Amino acid sequence: MTHTHLTAPTQFLSVGGTRFAYRRWGNAAAGQPPLLMLQHFRGGMDHWDPLMTDGLAEGREVILFNGRGVASSEGTPRTRIEDMADDAAAFVRALGLAQIDLLGFSLGGFQALDLTWRHPTLVRKLMLLGTGPRGGNPEMASRVLETAVNPVPDFADFLYLFFGNSQQAEQAARDFWERRHQRVDQDPPSSPEVAKAQIEANMHYLPRVTEGDPFAYLRGIQQPTFILNGVNDVMVATINSFYMTRNLPNAQLFVYPDAGHAAQFQCPQRFLRHVVQFLGE
Repeated sequence: MTHTHLTAPTQFLSVGGTRFAYRRWGNAAAGQPPLLMLQHFRGGMDHWDPLMTDGLAEGREVILFNGRGVASSEGTPRTRIEDMADDAAAFVRALGLAQIDLLGFSLGGFQALDLTWRHPTLVRKLMLLGTGPRGGNPEMASRVLETAVNPVPDFADFLYLFFGNSQQAEQAARDFWERRHQRVDQDPPSSPEVAKAQIEANMHYLPRVTEGDPFAYLRGIQQPTFILNGVNDVMVATINSFYMTRNLPNAQLFVYPDAGHAAQFQCPQRFLRHVVQFLGE
């Protein structure tokens, strides 16, 4: 049976005594490294866009992953980004994979960047969406702090946090909202403990690595890197994408107009064309 985002079974892998939840499907015969995807604040496997994940799975295997304690994974949630990154690296090795392509969105992008920095031989290509580097610009709209922590985020929350301001952006948000709720057996929501732990991890991520040259560590990351953001990201300021592009030696940057934090969800077809070309180069 050929699986899709809507039918791929939730599987579990025990790593160091903790059971991590994941889903894996796609075109293994293509000969490309599997693509590991790391999700945003509190997000689980059903916060991805099926149009996006199935589009990517046409040319490779896709692996959706919940970190320690997140949604359907077991364990105590991590309070440091580097520990989240190490968990993901240990999970990849436990799957028996020597190399992956890696995509991280928002908080998942923090993890993806740290994973590549700390475990460089595991990552062939890196994709960073709506995210930023250690010591980047922490500014965000004041309304974010009130909206992002709502116990059960609704459509209005996602529209504000993730999408642009036009009527076209709102329609794209409604289309995304419908797609991401199509799966019958949805991943359970993450607990309040996960939110608290991830907020703490974000605070640890904010200070600069060094004061004089805060992004020096990025220049040691040699992997080809794809960076995407919307022109007006209220969650992780868009300027952070420029900081990463200027300091990662092999980075290319895409900034989508009339888009916010989740430009890939607002413009999924455009994103697929860009990222598939990047992965195939």
